[in-house]
Amino acid sequence: MTDASSLAEDYLRLHAQLRPVDATFMGLSGHDHQLPPASLDCVDAELDALATLRGRLRHASRPTTAGARLDAGLLGAQLTVTEAELRRAPRQQNPAWATGEAAFSVISLLLPGEHSGAAERADALRVRLEALPGFLGEARAHLQGRGAPGDWTRRACLEAHATANLLERGLPRHPLWQAPMQGPAYRAVRALRAHADELSRLPTTGTVACGEAHLDLLMREGHGLAFGPREALEQATLAFERLSRELEEDAARLTPHHSWQEQVAGLEQVTPAPGRVTDAYRASHEAALDAAAGLVTPERTYDLDFRSVPDWAVGTADLYFLFYRSPAPRRPGTGSVYWVFPPGEDLGAYLRAHNTSVIKLVHAVHHGSIGHHTHNARARNADSVLARVAGTDCASGIAMLSAGTSVEGWACYAEDLLLEAPGFYSPTEALLLKSFERRNAASCIADIKLHLGEWSLDDMRAFYRDQANFAPARIWSETTRNSMFPATRLMYWLGTEAIKDLRAELNLPAQTFHDALLAHGHAPVSWIAEELRQAHTQETA
Repeated sequence: MTDASSLAEDYLRLHAQLRPVDATFMGLSGHDHQLPPASLDCVDAELDALATLRGRLRHASRPTTAGARLDAGLLGAQLTVTEAELRRAPRQQNPAWATGEAAFSVISLLLPGEHSGAAERADALRVRLEALPGFLGEARAHLQGRGAPGDWTRRACLEAHATANLLERGLPRHPLWQAPMQGPAYRAVRALRAHADELSRLPTTGTVACGEAHLDLLMREGHGLAFGPREALEQATLAFERLSRELEEDAARLTPHHSWQEQVAGLEQVTPAPGRVTDAYRASHEAALDAAAGLVTPERTYDLDFRSVPDWAVGTADLYFLFYRSPAPRRPGTGSVYWVFPPGEDLGAYLRAHNTSVIKLVHAVHHGSIGHHTHNARARNADSVLARVAGTDCASGIAMLSAGTSVEGWACYAEDLLLEAPGFYSPTEALLLKSFERRNAASCIADIKLHLGEWSLDDMRAFYRDQANFAPARIWSETTRNSMFPATRLMYWLGTEAIKDLRAELNLPAQTFHDALLAHGHAPVSWIAEELRQAHTQETA
C-alpha cells in the first residue's frame, strides 16, 4: 500500500498541473511556462482527478509517524475543501480568479529567488505572455450567463488594468526583459484591457455569503477545529467585548483623559528620519531576533534582505503584491527579500504609516524575525511533505487553507510573545498590541457573520470603520478579500488562541514549546497540538 507522504507528493504534482502559478511560487519545477487550465470542462476534470486521489488515500497504509499523520490530514482536508468549493462555487466563476492568476503568472517570474536560469525564466515569461489572451478568453466563458458580486468584478477590473500597466511600463524596466517579449506583452496588454471592459458589463448578483454548512466544513475539515461558526462567533464576541474594556482601563492607567485610540494614534508621530525607513526595518528586525533569546530559536542563517521596491513593481498597488512573501519552499536559496515601499507625494503621510512602532510590530516581528520569517524556515524542514509548502503565498492567498491557523496564528502570537522580553515594547506599544488582538477578534466576528448571511458587505464595512479600528484605506480591499475567501480572516484570532491554550496546557519551557510547535510546519494548530500532546505523554511516561 502507498503511504500518505507518497500520496502527498502525488498531490503536489497534480496541484502543479492545475495551479501552475502556485507551482512557481512553491518552487515546483517544470510549470513556469504554463497558465491554469481554464476550458469549460476544467472543473469536471479537476473533480475527477481529485476523486481518483481520494480513492488512493482511502486505501493508503495507516500513518505511523507525525509527518505521515499530518500529510494524511492535510491531503484529506485539501481534497474535501477543494471538492466542496468546486461543487458550490468554482473559483473559475469568480472574475478576480483569472485576473489574479494573470498578474502573478508574470510577477512570480520577476521576483528574486532561486529560479531556473535567466534564459529559461525569460522563455517561460514569454510563453505565459503569449498565452494570456487565450487564457482570459477561456476564463470569460465561465462567466457567461452568470452574474458576480459587484465588488469582485471591481477588484478584477482593477487587477486587469494594473497588470496591463505593469506589462506596459514596468516589465521593460526589469532585467529579464528581452526584445522578443515586446509583441506578446503588447497583445497581453490589449487583452487585459478588453477583458476589463467585458467584465464591467457583467450583471451584479447579491449575496456573497457561503452559508453556514460550507463555513462549518471549512472550519472543521479545513482548519481542523473541533467547533463550528456559532461557537467561534460566541468566543470572538466575548473576547471583543473584554478587550474593548481592557483597552479603556489600560489607557486610563497609562495616560488619563486620553482614549486608547488617541494614545495609539500618537505613535504615528514617532517616525524614522526621511530616507532611513529601510534602515529602521533592518534595525528592528535585528533587535527582535535578539529579544527572542530564551523564548524561541530565531532564524539567523537564512537571510532576510530589506530592499526598496524596484522601479518595475512600483505600480502594483491594486495587486496582491506583498512586502514579505514566503520564499519558495522547494527552492528557497540562501535568503529572501522584504520590500519597503517608497514614499509618495505626501512624505508626512508616508512616515506616519511607517512609524517606528508599526515597523517594529508589523514588519519586524509579525512578518520578519520570529514571525513568518522564522516559521517559514522551520516549515521547510518539517517531516510532513505538505506542511512544508501549505503556507506558501500564491496569487490570492496561501496555497492550502489548512495552513492558516498556524501561519497567521503564529505570526500574531509572536507579536505578543515579545511582551515577555523586558523592555522590547513601550507601554503604549503594548496598548497597540492589544488593539491588534481586538481587531483580529473583530475580523473573526465579521468573517462569520458575513458568511452566515447575517451581515452584508456594507454591514461588515461599517463595523470595521466604526468599531474595529481598521485603517479606512484598507477596508474595501480587506472586506472584498474576506467575501471571496470565507474562513480566511477568522484563522488569525482562532489560531492565536489555540497556541495560547496549548502552551498553557503543556506548560513546557518557552523555547522548548515554541521550537517544537514550529518544527511541525504549516498545518492546523489543532493537529499539531495532538502531536505535541502525544510526544509530551511519551516523554513523561
